[in-house]
Amino acid sequence: MRNYEILDEDTKRSIGVLIYYEKQRTFIVELEDDLDEWNCPLLFTEYVKRGIFTMPRDVSFLWVKERVIPSGRQNIQSILKTHKLKEYDEMKFLELSQGRCSQDYMYIRKIDNLPEYVVARQRLNLLDTMVLDGNKILSFFADNSVKIIDLNDFLDISDVSKVISNRMLFESCMAGSGGYYLTFNDSIDIPAAVLYERGETVPFGFDIFLKYVRKNIVDTSECCDLLDCSRQNLSYLVKQNRLTPVKENVKGNLYVKGDVIRNMW
Repeated sequence: MRNYEILDEDTKRSIGVLIYYEKQRTFIVELEDDLDEWNCPLLFTEYVKRGIFTMPRDVSFLWVKERVIPSGRQNIQSILKTHKLKEYDEMKFLELSQGRCSQDYMYIRKIDNLPEYVVARQRLNLLDTMVLDGNKILSFFADNSVKIIDLNDFLDISDVSKVISNRMLFESCMAGSGGYYLTFNDSIDIPAAVLYERGETVPFGFDIFLKYVRKNIVDTSECCDLLDCSRQNLSYLVKQNRLTPVKENVKGNLYVKGDVIRNMW
């Protein structure tokens, strides 16, 4: 994960933060809370009017694409060669230009730590999720709350009706990069903030816990298969505190599937 502050050279103020998840090549833009429709990036105006300051990944990606050389540029191969790039990469071009664009005065600057307002928002992001019967989803959030999501309450969101009518699509449900959204087939997203707001907070029943364990606890071999790595690489992830076994054994460990998947972000 790489973090960049978005700054406005004209007003001398911070606009927000661009978060880039390298493994999935996903962008998320987090805007400052005090922005309004007049000082936020034009692309985000309609969201800010509605009090939304965490941009969806597709809209965040559009903002990036507006600021880099398009992949269909006639002389793109020559440009790649000039910059010693083997393939087209939006993030590398964004870094080369510092995110500057002829349409405004904004630019980006790499930062090590996320500002507190972003950290606070991320406490409401998804940690893990699992499907239940009746078009319902059990969702675990970073603030330790657990909510049941009934997809019938989200029909106002684009393509959710398709998810309800297609069991295979429904079963593909998983937490997206950084826990910012719930995604189906990595193409239909519901923002975590919307899930948190509309979901029904529930006491954690033992039957639900058992179902979670059966579906979401993986052993060492399954973990290696998911990450496409060796047991030695898996051991390294554990030593680096990037993965924590829920139970250790000389014959192999047990891991939470969601923790494993997060190492793919």
